[in-house]
Amino acid sequence: MTRVAVFGAAGRMGLEVCRAIEADPELTLAAAVDPGRAGERIGPLASIESDVVVAAGGEAIIGDIDVAIDFTVVAAAMANARLCAEHGVHDVIGTSGFGANELDRLRALFTRSNCLVAPNFAIGAVLMMRFAELAAPHFETAEIIELHHDRKVDAPSGTAMATVERMAAASADWADDPTEQETLPGARGATGPADIPVHSVRLRGLVAHQEVLLGTTGQSLTLRHDSYDRTSFMPGVVLAARRIAEHPGVTVGLEPLLGL
Repeated sequence: MTRVAVFGAAGRMGLEVCRAIEADPELTLAAAVDPGRAGERIGPLASIESDVVVAAGGEAIIGDIDVAIDFTVVAAAMANARLCAEHGVHDVIGTSGFGANELDRLRALFTRSNCLVAPNFAIGAVLMMRFAELAAPHFETAEIIELHHDRKVDAPSGTAMATVERMAAASADWADDPTEQETLPGARGATGPADIPVHSVRLRGLVAHQEVLLGTTGQSLTLRHDSYDRTSFMPGVVLAARRIAEHPGVTVGLEPLLGL
């Protein structure tokens, strides 16, 4: 049985993770960390049968913990990662906003245990990114629209950035933007690698959604993925917790675990 600790356990995503861990026959929730709810039992918070008491700090992972799962913020996740690496705990990170510098620091840290950083744990979103990468060489124009809930603090999303990076790597032959005048500055969105436009929408009521629009002469292709509820991420989180021990060092994205 794999013993799991959850950072940010009392947040909306953290509570879903706790439920998913408790529901899986190969995993057990052994520790929960969240300074805002320290001292409370995670069971009533997550509507599960668990006697785990929420800890204020990362000391909860010291001991008999195999895997930590982290959906906090970048600064906290980096501090948590250092603690995991020091104590030989595998670390699954779903925190958004990780860039090349953070990944380089993680690669230096994780020599005894492993780390996985995924911009999106929804398996459908992972497939969408792969399909966009496959389609990129066959189209000359593309744009990405990512839509999230109104509490998301970073833009563009990690999923959008991962998508545009993979599309740019798959093809360098993109048409120039014909726009000569923006009546409203910023109307064409931001530009990612290969100058592919990326647009971020933040609306109350949304969860996580993305469209990849590709166009060429006489035709277009639209790839869209929608997460309607945070439970959509849980199969990927559970997969990562089960399989991270098999992937040495730092792994970026769920693709290697899915055989993509």
